[in-house]
Amino acid sequence: MDNKQTLQQKIYSNLELHKTQFKSLINTLNSRLQESSNRRNILVLASTFLMISIGIYFFSVFHNDLNTINTNQKSVWVMSFITIATCITVFKVLLFLFMLYQYVKYKPVASVTNEELPTCTIIVPAYNEGKQVWDTLMSLVDSDYPKHKLELLAIDDGSKDDTWEWMLKAKEQLGDRLVILQQPENQGKRHALYRGFNLGTGDIFVTVDSDSIVTSNTLRNLVSPFVKNEDCGAVAGNIRVLNNKKEIFPKMLDVSFVLSFEFVRSAESNLNSVLCTPGALAAYRKTAVYNCLPEWINQTFMGKPSDIGEDRAMTNMILKQGKHVLFQRNAVAYTNVPEEYTGLYKMFIRWGRSNVRENLEMTKYIFKNFRKGDKSGIRLLFMSQFLEMIMSYPFLIVMALFIATHPLLFLGSTLASILILSSFSVVFYSYHYKISESIWAYTYSILYTFGLFWITPYAIATAGKRGWLTRDLTPKALT
Repeated sequence: MDNKQTLQQKIYSNLELHKTQFKSLINTLNSRLQESSNRRNILVLASTFLMISIGIYFFSVFHNDLNTINTNQKSVWVMSFITIATCITVFKVLLFLFMLYQYVKYKPVASVTNEELPTCTIIVPAYNEGKQVWDTLMSLVDSDYPKHKLELLAIDDGSKDDTWEWMLKAKEQLGDRLVILQQPENQGKRHALYRGFNLGTGDIFVTVDSDSIVTSNTLRNLVSPFVKNEDCGAVAGNIRVLNNKKEIFPKMLDVSFVLSFEFVRSAESNLNSVLCTPGALAAYRKTAVYNCLPEWINQTFMGKPSDIGEDRAMTNMILKQGKHVLFQRNAVAYTNVPEEYTGLYKMFIRWGRSNVRENLEMTKYIFKNFRKGDKSGIRLLFMSQFLEMIMSYPFLIVMALFIATHPLLFLGSTLASILILSSFSVVFYSYHYKISESIWAYTYSILYTFGLFWITPYAIATAGKRGWLTRDLTPKALT
């Protein structure tokens, strides 16, 4: 008996030893991976500043060539383009100053009391998210929001992984607080949301991507504007990057998101005209959704069903109703973004095609009397976006000619411009968050200028194409 106990003790002792050694190995590997990631990040940032320094040097050496170009190439075409470019530059500078003024005036709506909060239906569409959908649902149920006013719907859009199993586990834990639904086949995010809109009983619909995490006060801050402003039809949340700890692309996108949301959408919100409520976190008044739901679900472009840009389309249709669309800086969601170049450019193509389609839709109402009050602000926002579209191809042609005739001057002037223009993003981000993270704005600008410049022209040329690109969806329009 003693020998048996001694043997068991030895086995347990060896198991504990191996367990300790395994944990030590894992910690060592994690530490080395972190060190490798840090070295890579330092190398990328060092390369960024080296490129900018080289660019400034080239510009200082070859900037006199600009005078030569102006002197020797005074053709009607060249002078016309210079004039147009100058006008666009002046317009952009004035628009930036206008947006800066609107940003300074912006203030998020303060949270209302529990008694004032409306009933709310949260819709979480999911496709191949695995355990991430569990994390999303758990963050939502932990919200500081009256339980009896909250309805949570999770919809599995025909996932091919274990997403449904994680929804079942969440249902088992949360009981009646969660309703889970399963689409008979993969039909696309728009159709999953459509099912939620038809089943939801709340006065406010909140849509949350299944790879997003919300903070405890996000929901109450997100829906408070509907209580304070009866003309409010939709509210955009403030999106940050969740997976930005190691990979380079998420670090760059996090800085970009801060400028896009906390500066641009703040300014747009002060004009009651946020142009896009993000799929990761947005809220809509039920009546505004129902006013455009048939048009939204059956939306087509060039005769084909629209299976992308459901968030921008819904925003556009609500703006068309004359409703206000606002932004809540204090309603934050953290979402995952692509970590590789392939996923990144596919995401931008999808966004680009959606922008092309919805900008064309805006031309149908933007210069009409579509809502009460001043409409000059939203018209300026539209003109800025439309200008980028129509100038994308002329810009590409001139850029190609510039590279062919003065490659070093092109490189120098471009990198010098990046240094100047991106410095605002760096200052803005560092003022609100960490200076050490803000410098990724320079790297992102270089990436976008040299690695993603083709997105807008390509999106325009292929605006009629269907497909989510990163998820291979083939939704069908309802009849």
